[in-house]
Amino acid sequence: MEASLEQKIFALLKKRNETVTFAESLTGGLVSARFVDVAGVSAVYKEGYISYSDDAKKKFFHVSEEVLHVHTAVSEPCARQMAIGARDAAGCDWALSVTGEAGPVPSGDLPVGLVYAGICHGDFSAVEKFTFQGDRRQIREAACEGALLLLYNSILQAEEGS
Repeated sequence: MEASLEQKIFALLKKRNETVTFAESLTGGLVSARFVDVAGVSAVYKEGYISYSDDAKKKFFHVSEEVLHVHTAVSEPCARQMAIGARDAAGCDWALSVTGEAGPVPSGDLPVGLVYAGICHGDFSAVEKFTFQGDRRQIREAACEGALLLLYNSILQAEEGS
């Protein structure tokens, strides 16, 4: 049986002796829940954050008022600041953030299914934009999968660059 995405991430982090944290908004803890299903994960995962409100994003990750006002919480700059802020708050090697619009009713001009996942490792940070279809549950699950895949691929790239 092939290893799950979470198991592959765990194995890479353990091999590299690195740690990870998650800053979740629309996924509301789904990323963390999937990750902690892996036995032994406490070797690489110490803490995670659920920051559903803008105030929580400012408090925990120091997302700027300007980013939230100009770009909104569902944006590339917000996902990037969430990842960097989570890495700094947890004092870990890697941070993954997820923010988006799960619906069912769009808020403002943001389409339902719009998701941003941010990654941070050292001086490196990147954001991937996704557009998912489905109901609220399906969008949140797809966002979780997309974010974990971003983390996995980013660790693989770092591993190849080592």
